[in-house]
Amino acid sequence: MMSTISFAQSKEEKAVASQVELLRKAMVDADKASLEKVANEKLSYGHSGGKIEDKTAFVSNIVSGKSDFVSIDLSDQTIAISGNTAIVRHTLTAETNDNGVAGHVKLYVLLVWSKEGSQWKLLARQAVKVPA
Repeated sequence: MMSTISFAQSKEEKAVASQVELLRKAMVDADKASLEKVANEKLSYGHSGGKIEDKTAFVSNIVSGKSDFVSIDLSDQTIAISGNTAIVRHTLTAETNDNGVAGHVKLYVLLVWSKEGSQWKLLARQAVKVPA
């Protein structure tokens, strides 16, 4: 489920929101082709525990099940665009099954998207745990 403020969205904000949804679905489905398509070659993917992955590690950890998202729900999403850069913030609530171990995460996520030609690509991501 993705919630956005649809009445205030520009064409570019809608394009970014649809890329965020594509990323969410690709992470749940462990869809290698979609993950590779949505990610910038210089992706810097920061986990809430401090681990940083490049594009290759991000894609392979999702596809291999090392990072396995059973479900991902996004809420409180905001999108701000400045030129060819978009900043997306949201709260991610997910059921996980990393390496076969069931878990639950709630994170604040910052995504930085870069427009390449007509396509928005994920350039950076940083997550922090929501304080209990």
